[in-house]
Amino acid sequence: MSKVIKLKKGFDINLAGKAANKVAEAPRPDTYAVKPTDFVNVNRPKVLVNEGDTVKVGTPIFYDRKMEKVIFTAPASGEIVEIKRGEKRKLLEIKILGDQEFEYETFKSHSASEIESIKREDAVEQLLKSGLWPHLIQRPFGLIADPEVKPKAIFISGFDSHPLAADSNQLIKGQQQSFQAGINVLRKLTEGTVHLTINSDAEISPVYSNVSGVQINKISGKHPAGNVGVQIHHIDPINKGEAAWTIHPVAVAKIGSFFLDGKVDTTRLVALAGSEVTEPQYYNFNTGGQITKLVDGKLKQEHVRFISGNVLTGERISKDGYLGYYDYTLTVLPEGDHHEFLGWIKPTGAKLSFHRAFGLLSFLSPNKERVLDTNTNGEERAFVQTGSFEEVTPMDIYPTHLIKAVMANDFDEMEELGILEVIEEDLALCEFVDVSKHDIQAILREGITTMLNS
Repeated sequence: MSKVIKLKKGFDINLAGKAANKVAEAPRPDTYAVKPTDFVNVNRPKVLVNEGDTVKVGTPIFYDRKMEKVIFTAPASGEIVEIKRGEKRKLLEIKILGDQEFEYETFKSHSASEIESIKREDAVEQLLKSGLWPHLIQRPFGLIADPEVKPKAIFISGFDSHPLAADSNQLIKGQQQSFQAGINVLRKLTEGTVHLTINSDAEISPVYSNVSGVQINKISGKHPAGNVGVQIHHIDPINKGEAAWTIHPVAVAKIGSFFLDGKVDTTRLVALAGSEVTEPQYYNFNTGGQITKLVDGKLKQEHVRFISGNVLTGERISKDGYLGYYDYTLTVLPEGDHHEFLGWIKPTGAKLSFHRAFGLLSFLSPNKERVLDTNTNGEERAFVQTGSFEEVTPMDIYPTHLIKAVMANDFDEMEELGILEVIEEDLALCEFVDVSKHDIQAILREGITTMLNS
């Protein structure tokens, strides 16, 4: 039965520079990259190509030795120009010099009726061979889904509540047929329910309202209402020994188009957003594309930070860096590498703080769009317990005590306090409101990794 959920906890960070619902063509990047660092717990990749090789879209590039069936494929066709490694020969990037016109590996195409009758093992095999499988993320722990596991349910968040995040309605606009086909494929992967959760406070996309074969749930509230982990917690929580899978709605449509057309479509809409962008809007881009040409001539100034993804969980990249595998937003903010005299002591309404003691004036205009830089306004200090973590986490867990348990390396406490229910994005707001300036997301991932390896 569909559920209607109203969240009371959370916090919205209203930043200037949200992408307008306009779409333009971005200049084609010169190079593209596949980065193992985009994928959680992929630490032992086996490279399948050499520098100088020619690849097509969908050509296998590498696989992880811990889960050899999961293949990572080329997002563009062209020549492998660099296999970049770091310390201890850790694989960092595989760079492709892209063709002007892409060539595609071809796979079997299916009609809508054939998709309805396809067997689970056949669907799994085709998703693995195409390189689309990494879009499926397994909870707990937020890892690439294990093909040998049958999840209790699959969850899709139909909106993203992160600051400046791309509008999912815009990202999947006009993709009703592909989205429905993708849902039909996902239904083969689980004996449980496919859940689609939409924002009850916003307009519903026709793609969502006309889809069948899913349970549509409605949720309202401040961020992190759009986080799929929060939605799982309130709809069908994961118990010990269970697994659920999650997937982005755009990836659902990509899976559908793959089964219908027999080729992997790596194009995507990307929101170029942030206060330092002259005209924030959407661009037709490509998975793994270099951002240099995308941002050239579109910035108000040059002293900025580029974030692949959103401001809370995204990755800092350089101007010649590459868009992340799971990212649909490129955020540009003022760089915060300066010391501000008096800092928070100085009364101002320009800053934003969750704590009224520091940002009282900001509470007088809560809906004002603010231009914030990346300055953390302080450095790490002793852990101060304020109770603010619990106020921004709309889940029945104790995030403060959970983080302390992780820092103490207490496995039993971690599990009892809810580490099976959260990944980094679910506690990213805790990091934002933490007066102690701890890297909460990194601490949480360290705890998850410790549990996986124990």
